[in-house]
Amino acid sequence: MPSGTESRRVTIHDVARAAGVSRQTVSRALNDKGEIDDSTKQRVLDAALTLGYRPSRFARGLVRQDTISVGLVIPDLLNPFFTEVAAAALEAARARGWHVLVYDTADSAQEELGTLQVIASQVDAVVGYFSLPEAEIEQLTRGLPVVLIDRGEHAERFSSIRIDGRDGVRAAIAHLVESGHRRIGMLDHAARTEPSVRHAWFAEGLAAHGLAEGPVYRADQNVEGGESAVEGLLTAHPEVTAVFAFNDIIAIGALRGARRMGRQVPRDLAVIGFDGVRLGTLVEPPLSSVALDTRRLGALAVDQAARLLTGGTPLGPDDLVARAELRLRGSA
Repeated sequence: MPSGTESRRVTIHDVARAAGVSRQTVSRALNDKGEIDDSTKQRVLDAALTLGYRPSRFARGLVRQDTISVGLVIPDLLNPFFTEVAAAALEAARARGWHVLVYDTADSAQEELGTLQVIASQVDAVVGYFSLPEAEIEQLTRGLPVVLIDRGEHAERFSSIRIDGRDGVRAAIAHLVESGHRRIGMLDHAARTEPSVRHAWFAEGLAAHGLAEGPVYRADQNVEGGESAVEGLLTAHPEVTAVFAFNDIIAIGALRGARRMGRQVPRDLAVIGFDGVRLGTLVEPPLSSVALDTRRLGALAVDQAARLLTGGTPLGPDDLVARAELRLRGSA
């Protein structure tokens, strides 16, 4: 099985080789030109079907100057982190003269499925966030370059941009410990069926300082979710003096929830988020965060899609990594 760094796009050259004809003959057969005999045309069509060849709108654009279209799939455009990633991808695509179709799946696997069924025949490549099994994504996008973002686990079939926040989260925990905190809780992602990888980084950070894992409460990925979760956590565990949140939106909700409970941040409760969205600089106090470069993340996804589309050399796993680092502001 090809690795995620290899292009799985079947090309017109593959069809020509399988059918034992020239590239030009394949083109004529697929475009129903009359210059070839029926048996040759059928052989080409059979080869294309067997290989799963999808005639590339990109390739046709080389002749007809069609606009290249990329499907950008985002789980929640109300979350400013995803909005920033989408904006960066749009900027990178515009620089190439590409058209981008943006889809919001509401963080739902069912919406992902419906989105792929709609866009697979409309675009030349797909970039974005998916929770569906790889085999299902492959079935719906056969013949298209696909770049996954923050898949969470190693992608066997597709290129995948990995987010590495381990060192950043460990730095966040180290800062809290050095500031005197010993009871540190976490607000994790409520939609996950299992603890998130960020939870694992949180636990590793505590263990590195000989601390037992603190209480973990699940929060919806919005301000209200963070507010409700921190109120529940602090009510059940009033000894907690610091909180690490799955993302900045939950952390901003925690700031509001702490204030409602009469806790001053950071004097009574330190709060650190994850993502580094610009909105975090506008709240009071400004939010400390394990921050990602959202501009690079979106641009990297589009760059990899371009490499796969043009048959260039795809970036390898070591290059498809977005690393996060601690940015301290007023909340911790």
